[in-house]
Amino acid sequence: MKLARARWRSDVVLVRIEIEKEGVNDRSTDSADASSRVTGVILARESDHAAADVLRETLGSSQDLSGPGERVEMADLEILSPVVNPSKLLGVGFNYADHAEETGDERPKAPLLFLKAPSAIVGPGDPIRFRHSDSVEVDYEAELALVIGRKGRDISRDDALSHVLGYTLCDDVSARDAQFGDGQWMRGKSFDTFAPLGPWIVTVDELGEASDLAISCRVNGTIMQTSRTSRLIFGVRDLVSYASRFMTLEPGDVISTGTPEGVGYTRKPPVYLSDGDLVEVDVDGIGVLSNPVSVWSEK
Repeated sequence: MKLARARWRSDVVLVRIEIEKEGVNDRSTDSADASSRVTGVILARESDHAAADVLRETLGSSQDLSGPGERVEMADLEILSPVVNPSKLLGVGFNYADHAEETGDERPKAPLLFLKAPSAIVGPGDPIRFRHSDSVEVDYEAELALVIGRKGRDISRDDALSHVLGYTLCDDVSARDAQFGDGQWMRGKSFDTFAPLGPWIVTVDELGEASDLAISCRVNGTIMQTSRTSRLIFGVRDLVSYASRFMTLEPGDVISTGTPEGVGYTRKPPVYLSDGDLVEVDVDGIGVLSNPVSVWSEK
């Protein structure tokens, strides 16, 4: 099941995304072909529920997410970030062996967790914005992200999936000059707009552990990163269990699982984002997260 937050008319709504093929609902289809039609089914209005409560309801019996609702055309929906104001947005460093190798770092023996500010979150189509006076080395990072659906602490590896609502995409945008200049990652990873998420959440019942999905990043149509989630050093179960040893995971929290090789700062010469660029994160079974780049002046 694909669950999205969207703006519809004057409301922000929770929507189930459906693909109809030749007039028949076909939920097994990952993408629409020439004979398919994508629509949304409105399940709840956010004005009636806090964002975190909507996420909690997706796991409970209080709301039938598979039932009928008001059907609307996708063209009438503005898809938003699937999560707003999580208590935590966690990143994981060097979680693909090939990325660790390209940076010259050792393969980590345990997940390397860091925080991005939740205020950095934007949705599909929103611009990645920064000033050159703050950074001239802004980098893309395509990532699979998981969204926590059930609160937990000291979660066992075996029980980890029961705490995951589903999966979305993240571009872990990073100002490398700030990141490496500070000697720690918080500021360089947390500029406003540096955490695009979306386009929706695909639930665990559809993707399981998301253990072998193709992942890629394109900048202006050129493939910059390509890999598979089977190459993650620490998978979804490992990350949920490990993070919960140190902090309580709350519904709506996001763990972005790490990026594969091909990031801009390791290229020769380096490739950084410029005004007018278009960055696309693409993961099989989920979709495409697309964001333009806008460099703004001090004026």
